[in-house]
Amino acid sequence: MSRIYTAALAIIGDEILSGRTQDKNIVQIAQWLNVQGIRLTEVRVVPDLEEKIVKAVNELRAENDYLFTTGGIGPTHDDITVDAIAAALGVPVVMHPEAVAMLERYYEKVGVEITEARMSMARVPEGAELIPNPVSGAPGIQIENIYVMAGIPHITAGMLEGLTGKLEGGNPLVSVTVGAYSPESEVADLLKEVMKAHPDTAIGSYPFFKEGKYGSNFVVRAEDADVAQACVDDLGERLEAAGFEKVPGGI
Repeated sequence: MSRIYTAALAIIGDEILSGRTQDKNIVQIAQWLNVQGIRLTEVRVVPDLEEKIVKAVNELRAENDYLFTTGGIGPTHDDITVDAIAAALGVPVVMHPEAVAMLERYYEKVGVEITEARMSMARVPEGAELIPNPVSGAPGIQIENIYVMAGIPHITAGMLEGLTGKLEGGNPLVSVTVGAYSPESEVADLLKEVMKAHPDTAIGSYPFFKEGKYGSNFVVRAEDADVAQACVDDLGERLEAAGFEKVPGGI
């Protein structure tokens, strides 16, 4: 298999931990990363506390090729992500002149007053570059292997679009699914045998209950579509041979 590139995601915000806001960025970031040939290895939800953010940032950026953060880059008092990342890197926070210009153009265009709070979104850790924001003007931030993005999903999507093709990655994973009316506990040994026979694949097992029957969806992931399909075909044949009803494509 090719070199595996990894990323972690730190979701920053008390509103996520309190349950007031449901995070919707994990799925879109994970899917986008896979297309770039980068695997999301960990997601951590962090409160609006500088020391907690610093700890998470330093741990996750050291363990992965890339670290993405979402949330905490708005204009209010609890938006402390920029300060925390600057602290983690040991650099000061500065006003980025290009970010200032972006915000001035945006607020002039929409006819909104330029306030000190709004211009605070031009603050970045010294040495940072900007991630364009085609939706609301305030840019994201890239510094070292850290990508600081908005918490609002449609704004995050716009920032990801601007980064497409710009990060070094490996081969994207291909997923193929086969389902069967087979409780997980009854196919554990069978799955081990299939994994041993197809070492260049990973198999995930996800149980379901439908029409009064228990079953499982088996998702095979590999860098090569033919390799993934060969594993699924083998798995399907073994499930049927063991007496389980196969569900092509899963449920």
